[in-house]
Amino acid sequence: MDNLRLKEQQSFYQSHRDRIQEHFDKIAPERDQWLERNRYYYDDIESLCRFVIPQGSRVLEIGCGTGQLLHALQPGYGLGIDLSPALIAQARTKYPNLHFEVMDVASLEVDEPFDYVILAGTVGYLADVQQVFKQFHRVCAPQTRIIITHYSYLWQPLLNWAESIGQRMPQPAQNWLSQEDLKNLLALTGFEVIRQGARFIAPKKIPFVATGINRYLGRIPPFDQLGLTSYVIARPAYFQPETLVDHSYSVSVVIPARNEEGNIENALRRLPAMGSKTEVIFVEGNSTDNTWDEIQRVAEVYKDRWDISCFKQSGKGKADAVRKGFAHAKGDILMILDADLTAPPEDLPKFYEALATGRCEFANGSRLVYPRSYEAMPWLNTVANKFFGLVFSYLLDQPFKDTLCGTKVLWRRDYERIVEGRSYFGDFDPFGDFDLLFGAAKLNLKILDVPVRYQEREYGSSNIAHFREGLILLKMCAYASQKIKFI
Repeated sequence: MDNLRLKEQQSFYQSHRDRIQEHFDKIAPERDQWLERNRYYYDDIESLCRFVIPQGSRVLEIGCGTGQLLHALQPGYGLGIDLSPALIAQARTKYPNLHFEVMDVASLEVDEPFDYVILAGTVGYLADVQQVFKQFHRVCAPQTRIIITHYSYLWQPLLNWAESIGQRMPQPAQNWLSQEDLKNLLALTGFEVIRQGARFIAPKKIPFVATGINRYLGRIPPFDQLGLTSYVIARPAYFQPETLVDHSYSVSVVIPARNEEGNIENALRRLPAMGSKTEVIFVEGNSTDNTWDEIQRVAEVYKDRWDISCFKQSGKGKADAVRKGFAHAKGDILMILDADLTAPPEDLPKFYEALATGRCEFANGSRLVYPRSYEAMPWLNTVANKFFGLVFSYLLDQPFKDTLCGTKVLWRRDYERIVEGRSYFGDFDPFGDFDLLFGAAKLNLKILDVPVRYQEREYGSSNIAHFREGLILLKMCAYASQKIKFI
């Protein structure tokens, strides 16, 4: 009986595969004409993928058709696969610099890692979505991102009408998949969703109107739920149990310090050892007290315990200090520890574990979970921090509770990618928090908040001018919204 059911199932999958292949072989001569007729829609898909995928990446596109999307992404190495020999023949002719293969993704015959795997409008044709998603592990490294776009089923009646009047390419019957369906199927097959959303509520190009609707109105609740295009960005969920933390990674702790003379020794005394080696980098920021002299003194005293480097800051601001420290860091994992020690050094192993177990790729400190005294964070500061947390959650499509906590931890390899892409946002952040968070979100890194017990400083006073710098933060949010949300 089991063998009979297996044969019936295989027969069904083969029949489904044959129908899809026959349909696209038949439509292949007209495929590019349909793309041009609906160029406004396909340009938006390209825009989304170009925003996510840097040029020069290794890209695999599943259901590549005639290869236009893969070509638009300008990959360093691009492989497109499709069931239709007719479509693949056209793709090979049009784009000889790329690689195209006739292949059934359900039995993927590729065993090499890619930076990005794309299914643009393909998931609806799959006979067994779960089986296909399981195959993705053959082409995934821990840093690989899966990008899936599909149309919202809310649009089905209008799409059927458009097809009936010759405004949409004829389609075979497709799967009805909601965002939650995709999220569940990805979870079942060992992936987790980083970002998801919908876009494009005006599918035809009406001059001056459609662009405004799609770029602005379509990003604002509740209109952001009405988009024609739904998308999901996911990563492999390689988790290690907390009891099996990998301690082989080295760590660099960067401590920017300005007028923190009384906290320098405590920073080294209280800092826990982490990973295979812990490096400490002080960056002194033109202090008016004896911070620089104190750094040099404690570096000599603690040189047998820590690998300590000391630098004077040539520029201004915390962001400049952090960048200088990270530029000299040699560790696999980079950490920021504010020299005021209001975020305890003793909490840093929690950040190490979050990255070393694979639970996230960017650990962001949160001061708004545990109780804190009024002296440590006055009520107006608390309100401002919560406000910016909500703004960031909206702008970056990932949940944030506290964006302004100075403790932030990420992989050095990812920081180097943030630096490479920094020109996209520009040098707009004097604090460094937004630069890192926006850069991490642009790379679709998995970001998690790690609660810290925020404490009142024991020495000195804050270097922050709250009202003036709050206005700067608002301007930065408005600027970044144009670069990462309303695109």
